[in-house]
Amino acid sequence: MEIKTGLKGESMTVVRDGNTAMDFGSGNVPVLATPMLIALMEGAAINAVERFLPDGKATVGTLIECRHLAATPKGMTVTARAELVEVDKRRLLFKVEAYDEKEKVGEGKHERFIIDLNKFLERCRDKNK
Repeated sequence: MEIKTGLKGESMTVVRDGNTAMDFGSGNVPVLATPMLIALMEGAAINAVERFLPDGKATVGTLIECRHLAATPKGMTVTARAELVEVDKRRLLFKVEAYDEKEKVGEGKHERFIIDLNKFLERCRDKNK
């Protein structure tokens, strides 16, 4: 199968110590941190396409636009969903949403690019020289 629009993926977590705004330093309340919400959305996008990538390829995130709509307290599960809505050569654009057990808590769009993993890692190593 090829990478094409309509592919979907999910990612989920339970809100607990370690992924709250207080733990991330992004707020002073014990609810799911916005950076964690973004990570869930990215994870859902990766899960949508990863199995269709050829060996030696990966994706990297390059853009995320996210609205964090509602707080999710500790103990609740948050599920992020991504749908691939546009493919332009190596550029992939996803619609992303997240829900807790009661309501929609986030929405946005996320862009990823398909990369050659070895070349990418080589460039990263070169930065340390």
